[in-house]
Amino acid sequence: MNISAIPNETGLIITLTGRRNAGKSSLINALTDQEVAIVSAHPGTTTAPAGLQYELFPFGSVTLFDTAGLDDYGTDGLQRMAATRKVLRRTDIGILVVTEHGMQQEEKRLLTELSEMDIPVIVVFNKSDLTTPSQADLEACSGHSIVTVSATTGENIDELKRFITATAPKELIEKPKLVSDFITPAQAVLLVPHSDSAVPKGRLAQSHMQVLRDVLDADALATVVKETELYAALTMLKKDPVLVITDSEILHEIAAIVPKHVPLTTFSTVFARYKGNLAKLLQGASTIDELQDGDKVLMHECCPHHTLDNNTDHEKIADWITQYTGKKLSFDIASEDDLPENIKDYSLAIVCGGCKSSRTAMLRRMREFAVHDVPTTNYGIAISKVQGVLERVIQPLYA
Repeated sequence: MNISAIPNETGLIITLTGRRNAGKSSLINALTDQEVAIVSAHPGTTTAPAGLQYELFPFGSVTLFDTAGLDDYGTDGLQRMAATRKVLRRTDIGILVVTEHGMQQEEKRLLTELSEMDIPVIVVFNKSDLTTPSQADLEACSGHSIVTVSATTGENIDELKRFITATAPKELIEKPKLVSDFITPAQAVLLVPHSDSAVPKGRLAQSHMQVLRDVLDADALATVVKETELYAALTMLKKDPVLVITDSEILHEIAAIVPKHVPLTTFSTVFARYKGNLAKLLQGASTIDELQDGDKVLMHECCPHHTLDNNTDHEKIADWITQYTGKKLSFDIASEDDLPENIKDYSLAIVCGGCKSSRTAMLRRMREFAVHDVPTTNYGIAISKVQGVLERVIQPLYA
């Protein structure tokens, strides 16, 4: 089992939380069967969230976060608690570790907070070698998975792992396809990437490469052409391609070239289905028609990109949406995990395609916006919407 510090984006994220000295660090050591977390009888040993990578069947690599106690007060304590809550915003499964003193007000408050964040919770009564939960404790956890363990003796640790497997959101376990599930061997697919100055010469963007690989894995015939050569490519083919995929930035001009009877979609729309929830992203796009003067729109960059000039994706999309709606809107930009505290004040959130984010990370972001009742769409779908070609773009994905 390989345990190491990890980057922000990974597979399943499991966060252990609870009051100080509840045995969170000891429980991580028991789960991993290694001494990887510092354990001390002195409360407050863990002062900042620490992510540890662990191989857990059937998920593969997961991340276990050890966090500071949420009964940590004072100026430094409140900062540590804020850091813990930031980790919880990215969490797929929360493990509430309860001490031998049972479900007190602090644990009940935290359980309510986790439920309001729409995080599946496993309540772990630790130190079963010292005591067992009372009936009142069990009733306080009604509706949540409950397991009694001892991090010291190892009792029921395997049972806890089974609970983790059963609790994981199903959509995080699924492995959807990009396009290979609706094309067949020997069919022709045209890929038309934008000649973007942000991509080094001689290379394709990561999203283009992934779609190309998926087409080849389906034993279909993939042809990659620049937008300037698209008409020539269509003319040379003896039969119409079964699908044309292009970048959202040049969708309007590509749609004018590709015959209406030829299925057309975008890389961003394909990735919306692959990494997120396409139906909810489409529903979020419909909110554009409902925007009013003074509404706030959050543009969320999931991946850090080097900006070559001032004409960035979010600025272009903001201009297009403003022109489409004719409204005086306010656009804010957030990057990666630095979401504003006032999320509920936004009428719409538009996320990037997440070319460097995992499916789990994208679904986490959508879940957080949903908790605050903020509709969500992505860059490509928003562009298709305001350019009047959204229905055509999504048709191949529902055929």
